[in-house]
Amino acid sequence: MSKLGQDEFLEDWRGARWTASGAAAPAAHPNSHFTVPLAQCPSATGSFNAASGVPISAIIFGGRRTKLAPLVYEARNWQHGVYVGATMVSETTAAATGAVGIARNDPMAMLPFCGYNMADYFAHWLSVGKRLTRAPKIFHVNWFRTGDDGRFLWPGFGDNIRVLKWILERVEGTAAAREGAIGFS
Repeated sequence: MSKLGQDEFLEDWRGARWTASGAAAPAAHPNSHFTVPLAQCPSATGSFNAASGVPISAIIFGGRRTKLAPLVYEARNWQHGVYVGATMVSETTAAATGAVGIARNDPMAMLPFCGYNMADYFAHWLSVGKRLTRAPKIFHVNWFRTGDDGRFLWPGFGDNIRVLKWILERVEGTAAAREGAIGFS
């Protein structure tokens, strides 16, 4: 990575001149992301771009709740999974305008990104489910739950694979789960 020369500058996410020395604000938006072509991902299957598509075994909705929502649970069926996604509540992040950390209805964690009628979107999901011969299982994860001390309860990062392993084993039918009020956990 090369450093900026003394006379060089960048344009920040607001379109203003930005230099590394003496920068009053970061060059990137707090919720910025980057993307690369899937072909550059070494774990991508060679058939990811097949016209016939690829099978999907699980869909994971991720909410952001410091209290209330558990780490992971599985929806009872497709319709319940659409309901889980449609009724998600998530705390605001830098992706949304206004204060950060305020709980709000955030269907399928897409509210800041949707520009169309959400009821039509949910109806589409339900109609897709009726046409599927083997619907993917739907899960909800919440990596952001905190204890009374404000610290995250889940260690995250490398430990997330334990949750993903359970999800895969649920898809395969090899992991146990207990049915509760909101689904299987």
